[in-house]
Amino acid sequence: RQALSLPNELKRVEAYDISNTQGFESVGSMVVFEDGRAKNSDYRKFKIKTVVGANDYASMKEVITRRLSHAIKENTEGKTSSFTRLPDLILMDGGKTQVHAAEEVLLAFGMDIPVCGMVKDDNHRTRGVYFNNVEIPIDTSGEGFHLVTRIQDEAHRFAIEYHRSLRSKEQVHSVLDDI
Repeated sequence: RQALSLPNELKRVEAYDISNTQGFESVGSMVVFEDGRAKNSDYRKFKIKTVVGANDYASMKEVITRRLSHAIKENTEGKTSSFTRLPDLILMDGGKTQVHAAEEVLLAFGMDIPVCGMVKDDNHRTRGVYFNNVEIPIDTSGEGFHLVTRIQDEAHRFAIEYHRSLRSKEQVHSVLDDI
């Protein structure tokens, strides 16, 4: 919150990642951290339905659109679930392209939720966050850095795990299964 100069506390943070193998079995993941702790019961997996090929931008838009649409629908119907509570901050596994995808969807829904990209260096380690069109370095010895890294690793792990499970199911699928 301090690094981004945000006025409100960050109770609920949602992080998103996309995983695919050259566009095959594209999936998205949503992990949730509340008060700095993973809330596994609120994690969600998204099988990409409308995007063909490896297009992280369009895939991210689909995932965020589906997540927010579900929240609006449940709020309208008076239901209460993990989707009805909106995040105080959205973290994207990636830089400005993924951030802009989420911001476009939020704008279309008329929502004002801060969005950050978790930027990695050449060795695939977190080096900073992308916020308001600026890359902000993070002190690697600080608690904020460790939390962002943990969230990024968890979003990536959850997406990869789901992608692998779908890929392995597809590999054992045969023509006989269709009969």
